[in-house]
Amino acid sequence: MKRSLVSLSALALAASTLTTVTFTVAVTTPAYGDHCDPAEQQAQNQRSQQDQPAQDQNQQNQNQNQDAPAQDQPAQDQPAQDAPAQDQPAQDQPAQDQPAQDQPADAPPAGGSLIQASPTEPAAPEEPADQQAQDQENAGDGDAADNNARRGPTQAPSQSPTQAPTDAPPADNPPTDAPPADPPAETPAPSETPAPPQDDEEAECADLGPFPEDFIDIRQVQRNVQEIRPRRSGSAGIFTSRCGTNGNGHRNSDNFIVAPGVTNGAHHVHDYVGNLSTDGFSTDQSLAAAGTTCALNDRSTYFWPVLRDRTSDVNADDPDGNVGTIMRARQVSLQFRGNAVSRVSPMPRFIRMITGDAKAATNGGANALAKWSCTGFTNRITTKYPLCPRGSQLVRILDFPSCWDGQNNDSANHRTHVLFPDANGACPSGTKAIPQLRMTLTYATPRTASFALDAFPEQRHNPVTDHADFANLMPDRLMKLAVDCINRNRRC
Repeated sequence: MKRSLVSLSALALAASTLTTVTFTVAVTTPAYGDHCDPAEQQAQNQRSQQDQPAQDQNQQNQNQNQDAPAQDQPAQDQPAQDAPAQDQPAQDQPAQDQPAQDQPADAPPAGGSLIQASPTEPAAPEEPADQQAQDQENAGDGDAADNNARRGPTQAPSQSPTQAPTDAPPADNPPTDAPPADPPAETPAPSETPAPPQDDEEAECADLGPFPEDFIDIRQVQRNVQEIRPRRSGSAGIFTSRCGTNGNGHRNSDNFIVAPGVTNGAHHVHDYVGNLSTDGFSTDQSLAAAGTTCALNDRSTYFWPVLRDRTSDVNADDPDGNVGTIMRARQVSLQFRGNAVSRVSPMPRFIRMITGDAKAATNGGANALAKWSCTGFTNRITTKYPLCPRGSQLVRILDFPSCWDGQNNDSANHRTHVLFPDANGACPSGTKAIPQLRMTLTYATPRTASFALDAFPEQRHNPVTDHADFANLMPDRLMKLAVDCINRNRRC
């Protein structure tokens, strides 16, 4: 009879193990692009916390099944008061398994970041102090070191998530397949539990950025825009060049200004409007001979890094980590503006300019000039990706320098031949004011932290790296028209 019970318990153990293995294999891996999405990473962490009690319960049931032969044997012998003495060791058998109960088998593996456990999650049984100290010492020497070696020093994005705007619908939390474990009679206060270590693919994607701290609800940004009022001697007109929104899909990862003659010199994709031929091998002559998307035969080239919706795995094999669906701007405004202190002079043909710093995340902020906002909130500027409320669209503002040295169309660093005016709007000594280009790009972005700029890999899609490039190929007659419009304080 005892042998039959032992056989039945062994079968139950095998069935429980098979069930656990089958559940593990059935888990579906999300798309590559989803791993790189901060909003999705946060949701995955929440689902992992919700699934953990069910996994712990399965492991606990398995341990109980392993102990079942020893526990069932005394129960079978109890009705027989005159049981022989040789059955006595069977009653002591549970005592041999007692250390397994003191050190629960469902404790998560060492390594990974600490997360706050859910208040509804049953707490694991307490361990003796000396056993906890021994476990912590073993964990510190083992899995944690291996996990840190894979992840590197990068902070996990899930540590400080940014909430979407308050009027956004709540994120879906799909129910788990396993029923919740029964809570204990007395539920201790929640404690920090090590999260399961990420696999290599998740760790790699998490390191790509952007991170939750790179996003902010625009309504949390203070009003901080103060326009400089032009003096009577200044010029307040605006000339607009209308060039469309890149409906023809002119894009590449070149930059003929910073990396001439190089394919993929930018390591991120640019949107182009204006000149139809712009690529890494463009010259003044090739640009002058090309067609344009702009009105009034403006052959200038205007370009900026694309913005991507990173909830998809489009472009997942990109070696530079620029993953997701490219979002085309809904509106592109190209304004040439005046100077607050003086009249403007014509901009020389073929002059080349850049604004912002594509490597600001590692170079520092000296040349960074990222300006992000939302429609309806343009008196609030931030250097983070703004989360816009319902009915509002994301805005990128890219202001170019406008104080020319009067001689050069370019310089070694592409900056010193044309500078920015000072805080009062005056140009530095030795320079003269030319029309100041402002690009304003408007997008219908997701209302969650799931979009990002294309960027150099080491910049991790930091929003401070926003930048743009421009080369002037307006006909001289059109440039004169623009200057007259600006100096006469008109809008053209």
